[in-house]
Amino acid sequence: MQNQSKYNEPKSPVGTVAELFAGVGGFRIGLAQSGWQTIFSNQWEPSTKSQHASEVYVERFGTKGHTNIDIAEIKDIPGKVDLLVGGFPCQDYSVAKSLNSSKGLEGKKGVLWWEILRLVQKKKPKFIFLENVDRLLKSPSSQRGRDFAIMLKTLGQEGYLIEWRVVSASDYGFPQRRIRVFIVAKRTKSLPKDARKYVTQDGVLARALPVDKEAIEHVMVDLTSAAEEISINFNAGSSKSPFLNSGVYLAGLAHTFRTTPSHKGVKLTLGDVILPDTEVPPSFFVPAEKISEWEFLKGAKTLERTHKASGTKYNYAEGKMAFPDLLSNPSRTILTGEGGSSPSRFKHIIKTKKGFRRLTPLELERLNGFPDNWTQVGTGKSAMSDVRRAFFMGNALVVGLVARVGKVLAEDINSDKF
Repeated sequence: MQNQSKYNEPKSPVGTVAELFAGVGGFRIGLAQSGWQTIFSNQWEPSTKSQHASEVYVERFGTKGHTNIDIAEIKDIPGKVDLLVGGFPCQDYSVAKSLNSSKGLEGKKGVLWWEILRLVQKKKPKFIFLENVDRLLKSPSSQRGRDFAIMLKTLGQEGYLIEWRVVSASDYGFPQRRIRVFIVAKRTKSLPKDARKYVTQDGVLARALPVDKEAIEHVMVDLTSAAEEISINFNAGSSKSPFLNSGVYLAGLAHTFRTTPSHKGVKLTLGDVILPDTEVPPSFFVPAEKISEWEFLKGAKTLERTHKASGTKYNYAEGKMAFPDLLSNPSRTILTGEGGSSPSRFKHIIKTKKGFRRLTPLELERLNGFPDNWTQVGTGKSAMSDVRRAFFMGNALVVGLVARVGKVLAEDINSDKF
């Protein structure tokens, strides 16, 4: 498949975007396709001297509006921001203490949700679009769903109607089974009268990523308590999160549903993105003597391990994984450790006419919908290693999903449509 994806700045922007945790620009590419102009971006990799992702970002978009500093050092975002976006880390969002001023909340130091909330309070964007791993809905293990409950409560207090959906990109025709939770918030004083209809038909996510109109379950989660109380008491002792794969938060109540994706269009597979063997460097092919090692790592097995703290031995079981990965299916989720030639249980291996091989960085970019060789070079055309490029894609999102959500947000920017 020839990748036709390109990046072009919108000629007549529908609105302005601030991109936090920007990575190599997945949000920016997708939103540009739906008419949004990014005027501010921040990308900072802690605990490392080299800022490779930021270098790629600057090489592709230039330095205007871009910052490469700890988000905690951003005092304010310049200019008018209509849409704030970011794929932020999943952390412990418990409330550390109450303050006397303003909204009275302060989270644990270094937890990035509180930095996002701080900037939201300053800029008051009309829309917010965030992405995270789906385990956000059930963390931490001691209070399943508490972290997400605190997010809903604190963001809702700023005047936002908040919806969410756990999305697998392959359910909407993209060639990767990448599962993430999308969170879209709209600053509004109007609230939908029917939560179920909003989640299944009228909401931003329902129009961008359709689901069956009949939701299977409906659970109401009471979040009228103060955030400090939610932090301490929410779902204590329960082994199951109350949050299902879809929902909307309004006026202190979270209405959560189990929905089913509805997609009738083309469905791409891993085979649709791979290069001809003649265009793949020899280093990506697995030597014959290494194939058995790859096969063993991907096979079912029980391994004896030792607990680091206690020294106790225990058995660890692993199920069988596909070997090779089938070209007729969407790929598995790209992980940050996808790069490098060493045998691994989690890296993709495909079989072509020439033999078994790993996926190239360009193919990984295509699985996320990036333009070909987007991550090949950084600032000043400095070459990025194949391992680093794979790491970028393991941290990235699927551009096409962002474009679909961005299109609906563009339709809604000058309306209060529900």
